[in-house]
Amino acid sequence: MRKQEFTSINTQQYNQTSTTHWIISHILRYKGYSTLFIITTLLTNGLNATIPVVTGAAFDVILGSNASHPQLLRVALSILGLVLLKGIVEIIARVSTEFLGKGLARDARDELYVGLLGKNQTFHNRQRVGDLMARATNDINQLSNMIVPGLDTIVDAFVSLITTLVFIGLLHPQLLLGPCIFTVMFLISLHAYNSSLNPVANSMRSQFGRLNAGLTEVLVGISVVKFTVQEDSEIRRFSANAQHYRDLFVENGRVQARYLPMLLLTVTLVGAFFHGIILVYRNQLSIGELVSYIGLVSLLNYPASISNWAFNLVQSGLAGAKRIIALLNEDTALDENAAGYKDAMHGDLVFENVSFSYDQSPVLKHVSFHAKPGQMIAIVGQTGSGKSTLTKLVNRIYDVDQGRILIDEVDVRSWSLDALRSQISTIEQDIVLFSRSIAENIAFSVGQKVEHQLIEQAAKDAQAHDFIMSFKDGYETIIGERGVTLSGGQRQRLAIARALLTDPHILILDDSTSAIDSATEDEIQQAIRRLLKGRTTLLITHRLSQIRQADLILVMRQGEIIDQGTHEELLARCMMYQRIFAHYDIAFLPEL
Repeated sequence: MRKQEFTSINTQQYNQTSTTHWIISHILRYKGYSTLFIITTLLTNGLNATIPVVTGAAFDVILGSNASHPQLLRVALSILGLVLLKGIVEIIARVSTEFLGKGLARDARDELYVGLLGKNQTFHNRQRVGDLMARATNDINQLSNMIVPGLDTIVDAFVSLITTLVFIGLLHPQLLLGPCIFTVMFLISLHAYNSSLNPVANSMRSQFGRLNAGLTEVLVGISVVKFTVQEDSEIRRFSANAQHYRDLFVENGRVQARYLPMLLLTVTLVGAFFHGIILVYRNQLSIGELVSYIGLVSLLNYPASISNWAFNLVQSGLAGAKRIIALLNEDTALDENAAGYKDAMHGDLVFENVSFSYDQSPVLKHVSFHAKPGQMIAIVGQTGSGKSTLTKLVNRIYDVDQGRILIDEVDVRSWSLDALRSQISTIEQDIVLFSRSIAENIAFSVGQKVEHQLIEQAAKDAQAHDFIMSFKDGYETIIGERGVTLSGGQRQRLAIARALLTDPHILILDDSTSAIDSATEDEIQQAIRRLLKGRTTLLITHRLSQIRQADLILVMRQGEIIDQGTHEELLARCMMYQRIFAHYDIAFLPEL
């Protein structure tokens, strides 16, 4: 079974071994609608083929010597009844496929969303958000269009083709010659058409993803584009991507223009008419039967003409499904380990000879230290020394390559991932907030309805209450996406309030107070020290006041801990710590 960091108990399992199996497993979930569609499609085409037969019989009645008004009335009412019944059955068929198509799209969207949530950080690091959005929106819509009207039309067309051949055979076996030749040629040309269309459809979906990814990146980084005056450059880049997509669209049109069945149908209609005339001349066919035959052959226009458009929709849907399956089938190195260890943490944290690499590039090498419950561990070192990566191993954002990490004497890989992460809070310098109310952002990490008093208390402890109440709507204020309507200090105080609300047993602070002035920071640190008494804290910071307060300081260089100890111990024996301390002492003097 594929590893996932998260799975939903309500998620339906689908066959992801291939694109076709995946689509079929989705369709089979709606057996009722599928069965209803097949039955109504058979009835619709049976009734549709009956109409020319009855019409031909009407000609024989009219041309006969014993024609009477009651006979003509019965024939007319029969045709009217067939048309009305066909319309009702066809409505049922279309409604059933609409439910099927929209249900498939909804289920596929849910499956993809849960699948993306279950992927680990390494997967998301190498993905372009715009391309993921294209797959989650446009490709999913292509799936719906593939079913309705794409697959719906194709099934209807082929049932119509078979039904027409059956009715022609029942009318007169000799009349099957022309339609059978057409059918063979139709299938051959259709195979060639799909073979040409498939690579173009795949390229179109991929290029649309790249186009969307480029657009998303520019919109997310719009401030950088404007600061550097790169609007013209980005316009040219977007135009090049759009031109490539347009070229593929034109190529798609060229493939459709080479669609041959309509030409084959025209030849078949002419040949069928002459064949029928010959049989009438030989008295092997009546005028009414000739009319029925021409009417039945005319029904071949539906599969011949509609297949061009319908197969284009199906190919686009298959290409979209292939891209979705590619995401779902990407494995993750981590598993949620739902049956793993679950208990309240005490906060005893041990690194034993831990090594870690990004894509074969070593980041951490033989890291070992012990943080006792309630201790504050400061991590210092130059940029790129592996400080942030070290903290991401604690809650298994990444997994160690060698060694092990123990929490309360249990390997983190043996913990249930949910139990592990729910008891560890991380506050980073790059704060992620959502375009929701302030109250919802603070309560986000709890994942359930929280009493307003608790949210307000967490905000007060994080020194956020006063600025929140300065807004017109207070805690119900909707903040902009990623918190762009707030200052850096305000965003970080909301993140701290969010972390405090979870009542964590281990807290990771990755330069989390860098955008907060010293006076406010002192108040926040007092609140954090009071609330985190008895909890373990990993602290990455350049603030000397915080470093001095740490129970243990880790000095890192190029992924290794070169020394560890208290501030006084390191200042006495570690030259690198002395340089770091001197640098901080000059660069970050306390504000006056």
